[in-house]
Amino acid sequence: MQVRRVAISLLIAHILSLLGFSTYAVALTQLQQEWGLTNSEAGWIASGFFLGYVATVSTWSSLTDVMDARRIYAAGSLIAASAGIGFALGAEGFGSALLFQVLLGVGIAATYMPGLKILSDRTRGREQSRFVAFYTAFFGLGAASSLFIAGQSLPRIGTHWTFFLCALGPLMALLLVLSSTRPLAHERGRQAVSWSLHRLFPLRTWRSVLSDRKCLGYTVGYGVHCAELFGSRAWSVAFLAFSASLLPAGTVSWMTAATAAAVVSVFSVPASILGNEVALRIGRRAWIVMVMAVTSFIGVSMALMAGSGWWIVFGLFLAYSVFIMADSATLTAGLVASAQPEVKGAAMGLYSLIGFGGGGVLGPAVFGAALDWSQGGATPQDWAIGFAVLGLGCVLFPLFDWWLHRSSPFKASS
Repeated sequence: MQVRRVAISLLIAHILSLLGFSTYAVALTQLQQEWGLTNSEAGWIASGFFLGYVATVSTWSSLTDVMDARRIYAAGSLIAASAGIGFALGAEGFGSALLFQVLLGVGIAATYMPGLKILSDRTRGREQSRFVAFYTAFFGLGAASSLFIAGQSLPRIGTHWTFFLCALGPLMALLLVLSSTRPLAHERGRQAVSWSLHRLFPLRTWRSVLSDRKCLGYTVGYGVHCAELFGSRAWSVAFLAFSASLLPAGTVSWMTAATAAAVVSVFSVPASILGNEVALRIGRRAWIVMVMAVTSFIGVSMALMAGSGWWIVFGLFLAYSVFIMADSATLTAGLVASAQPEVKGAAMGLYSLIGFGGGGVLGPAVFGAALDWSQGGATPQDWAIGFAVLGLGCVLFPLFDWWLHRSSPFKASS
């Protein structure tokens, strides 16, 4: 019971820590007009979060191998809160907005994977796999909460107060984590950390991690998964608003684009959890390959149907988001189960580095560039191109999986 109480507290804190995550996505269209941004510039501001994340996540995660992860989580919560408050008070254009989004990424980098380390250190076996699945899936619930709160508050209290309100989430997460957990025995005796280039960039440890084909497969898979996931999340509100603009006035007046995106994000939570349960039965590799092979095709179909009917687009958007998240927990649980205990923190750091860095940084920016390359997002075909470019890595991943393992994933057990 004690383990479950701690796990539940960490899951709730995980949601609170992400309340600032989607605030910019909700305000993107409004700020783009106010500041005169191109689609590429708007996309790069969204990617700024991942620039901050990727620059620091390996350091934060590696430090959890040698010091209490709770201390790192506390630092990250304070940084994330300061980023939201800074955006509320000081963002005035591309440069300042990019800066505060980078800072937000630095803060969440110190809460997401270190929070997962706190959880995984306190659980074992199949129970660990399930709690890790819940933790990973709850990222979607945190993003949905951020979308909903920002979507409801933006038209009522304005951009500045909305960013300030969402900045309170990480502070509440900090209080919850510190009050519900205690240092483990092996954490109490750890010595002061000596800073070095190896601590910042543990290349030797990363080579050891990637020499394991399972770890390599899950890490690359997470990279292409994150490109599609975070690219679509950054532009989801803008796409739904575009689709609604093609319909007769008042057709979807009862549901804003931000609310629709939040509702869909909530549905993605059970998709990730149930997907992990399916993967435990048919094999992780098989499930991941199946999901990645079809997701981007749904995204392209959804874009081409923009303006044909709200419920058609909404239904396809729901299916698209569910399929994107269906392998998320499976990838993370597979990495956690495959990594050796002595390098687990570093493995999780590299995994997150590739996912949020390679995928998260490029996803939103590439999507925006694809829109600019076409006709600026003026037609459904423009958006279809964006979704096609976004999902290219996932379409090719089954080939990479076969090359890596030289066997069919449907004959493997993990």
